[in-house]
Amino acid sequence: MAQDGPSVSDQEEARLVTQQQVAASRQTAITRAVQKVSPAVVSVNVLGVRLRYQTPFFLNDPFFQYFFGYRRPYVIEQQVQSVGSGFVISPEGYIVTNEHVIDVEGLVPESVRITVAFPDGKRLDARIVGTDPITDIALLKVEPERPLHFLTFGRSSDVLVGEWVIALGNPFGLFEASEPSVTVGVISATGRDFKPQEGHVYRDMIQTDAAINQGNSGGPLVNTLGEVIGVNTFIISPTGQYAGLSFAVPSDRVKRIVRELQEKGRVDRSIYTGLIVRRMNARIARALGLDEPRGVLVDRVDPGSPADRAGIRPYDVILAIDGERVNDPIDAYTKLLDYRPGDVVRFLIWRDGKEHEVKLKLEKAPESYE
Repeated sequence: MAQDGPSVSDQEEARLVTQQQVAASRQTAITRAVQKVSPAVVSVNVLGVRLRYQTPFFLNDPFFQYFFGYRRPYVIEQQVQSVGSGFVISPEGYIVTNEHVIDVEGLVPESVRITVAFPDGKRLDARIVGTDPITDIALLKVEPERPLHFLTFGRSSDVLVGEWVIALGNPFGLFEASEPSVTVGVISATGRDFKPQEGHVYRDMIQTDAAINQGNSGGPLVNTLGEVIGVNTFIISPTGQYAGLSFAVPSDRVKRIVRELQEKGRVDRSIYTGLIVRRMNARIARALGLDEPRGVLVDRVDPGSPADRAGIRPYDVILAIDGERVNDPIDAYTKLLDYRPGDVVRFLIWRDGKEHEVKLKLEKAPESYE
């Protein structure tokens, strides 16, 4: 006798197929990237003690001092904690974060302890391999018992405005030793430059609208392939909270800094050009035949210096450095921070009513300049 309709086993198989199809439809490039990246995203916790010298108000009273004499201020030990994010870049335990996350200036050296918390709940002590305050990048090292899951760098020069990106980290230090928080956005812009602030020089920054908050600093900004294209560093907001303007140090710069920190523990920027420059103004621009005040004016050239050998002379105007327009002396200084002794730099200069390109080979600065 023939059986009407599908069998129970056929129904069960159809149900499983449907579940698999639904599960597959929920998987996207973003969810796959998050699964790939999350195990290598860590929380960075810095503990230390700062000494504060405090004097009770009455000890400063001349009347009190007249009768009881001068009393020294007493010392208060203040516990200080800083929390941020980071990510593993090698199986042996090298970790990238922001320099401002692990800034220990002013703390008692013996009191400083840096711990790194992993998504699986594991915690390891970390040491500072090196820091670079200029780019706000720091490199830590932990000693794992077994190889760690790690991330690879992509090329920030290849990012496209409008492409999807993912920011991962530990906002406000709320979820230490657990899976990182994930926010998604797009590349809003690239090549954003800022004036130096608190010892940091933020150039060529990646702008994104992926939500970044306090505690996210040092975490990775990744593309949909799970490659690190930036290090989440700061936001701009009138309220101090996320307002859609987040900025990351581009990976192309981070890779070079990390390599130098691994090799030397510091970044050698002791470059020497032999140039003394000053700001342009409308009067000088007219005198030199420029249509507007732009670039920087060469005020002096040290005899025998790299600039002298390159043929640069006083009253030349430096318009661009390696194809990037120069606006003022600070702008010229920050652009040269990307170079090292021995690098050859192209200067576009204005002289005698024409543009000229000269090549200048940077030297290591004499001790008197360092």
